[in-house]
Amino acid sequence: MDHSDEKKRQDGGRFTLELARKSSDFHEFSPFEDDEGLLQIAFYRSLVSTDKVTHFLLPALQQHRDRLQHPEGIREFLPFAEVTQTDEESEAVTKIMEGFVLLRIRSAGGRYLLANLVNSQSGQRQSNDTENESSVIGPKAGFVENLDTNLHLLRQKLPTPRLIIEALTIGSHSKTQVALVYLEGVTNKEYVQTMRQRLQAFDIEALYDTSQLEEILSDDSNTLFPLFLSTERIDRIVYAITSGQVVVFSNGSPYAMAAPANFLGFFASPEDYYMPWVLGSFFRLIRLLSVMFSIFATPMYVAVMTFHYEVIPESILGPLIQSRIHVPFPPVVEVIFLEITIDLLREAGARLPSKIGQTLGIVGGIVIGEASVQAALSSNILLIIVALSALASFTTPNYKMANTIRLLRFPFVLLSAFWGGLGITAGFLLMMGHLIRLKSLGMPYVVPLYPFRKGNLDDSVIRASYQYSYHRNLFLRPLSGFRYRPRSRKEDRDVE
Repeated sequence: MDHSDEKKRQDGGRFTLELARKSSDFHEFSPFEDDEGLLQIAFYRSLVSTDKVTHFLLPALQQHRDRLQHPEGIREFLPFAEVTQTDEESEAVTKIMEGFVLLRIRSAGGRYLLANLVNSQSGQRQSNDTENESSVIGPKAGFVENLDTNLHLLRQKLPTPRLIIEALTIGSHSKTQVALVYLEGVTNKEYVQTMRQRLQAFDIEALYDTSQLEEILSDDSNTLFPLFLSTERIDRIVYAITSGQVVVFSNGSPYAMAAPANFLGFFASPEDYYMPWVLGSFFRLIRLLSVMFSIFATPMYVAVMTFHYEVIPESILGPLIQSRIHVPFPPVVEVIFLEITIDLLREAGARLPSKIGQTLGIVGGIVIGEASVQAALSSNILLIIVALSALASFTTPNYKMANTIRLLRFPFVLLSAFWGGLGITAGFLLMMGHLIRLKSLGMPYVVPLYPFRKGNLDDSVIRASYQYSYHRNLFLRPLSGFRYRPRSRKEDRDVE
């Protein structure tokens, strides 16, 4: 299909009131009960200041009700600076998406009046930095604990009526408001229906955070790997929605959950898209290699020092012997001691105030590392390997996936202690078999690697140029396959 035809098919007939009515935050009513058809008011609660509607708009309409028969004079008594008029429904809906309130008067002959009542304060808070998913380049604003504020922030980024929000209530005691968000005409209906059914099917007394939903709604709750993508970044959720994923918000949680998710998506950082594609691809590959190093570095040390002395080069054999000559423990005990020490420092630093936590991590790591070497509890070389493994695990952008990588090291260390390289190989095959079996909302977890999708590798292992990544990931089965029309080389040559 031609890109221009695809774009026309996407945009044609989309901006209608009928489409807007599908969203739960779209409010439409008549203020006069005795004459319901005289005046209709419509707006998005997540974009408009409801206080202005209640205290200014409705009293003005009630006071000058007799003048509604002459719509030409309505602007004179509306207490708002920006009031516009249009005859086109699509233009009226576009204005609603900007925070306008629509007034449709029967005597106006199909014309629409729009007053600007945008809620300019609802998207602000004292602290909204994405502390757990920080980036040097790109927006710093994140979601907050209020559901209406989060929907306001989201609609500011995606001001289109195709953004559909469905409201649900979960928790027999907590009555927590949950929002199911997707993009009409892009997100596959099967994913929306599956997520809706799972949300409505389970029963729980109280929902405290969106993270609870991940374990409850996931296809396999017994896995270490996160099957849904939880994030506090607005830009990451916008990307997920426009890619064809379903997003879930819950009141009281600053995190949103996107599904279906794939394994490689957890190592993609929003910062990759804010720098040249060569740099973005390079750093993404660095993250993937860091994960492999973090998991297998210490198990390989244990395997080599326990079973496979013959693979050690002669130039390194001397320093290894010198570093371990006074250590009374076998390599596996040495590794587990240092790994647990690193995890203790990490957990203690995370639970303390930020300034104290940073000091504890730096000073504690230096003091304990030096003391353990001096006390002959560990070797210098192993200390370096464990420290590099810990640094490598920090490169993972997603906190839950980083925790999974931290835990995976321990079973691999034990396997290498019992069976050496054979144990590492067996553990790797078991892990890959488990990953291949996993599904996220019915989608294979390791796609596009398995099942192999060559056309989707441009935004998974690497981040390709925007010139070639104009199509959505086909493994999400989106209803619309193209994001935008790429610039052709012929157009470049035509520029003088």
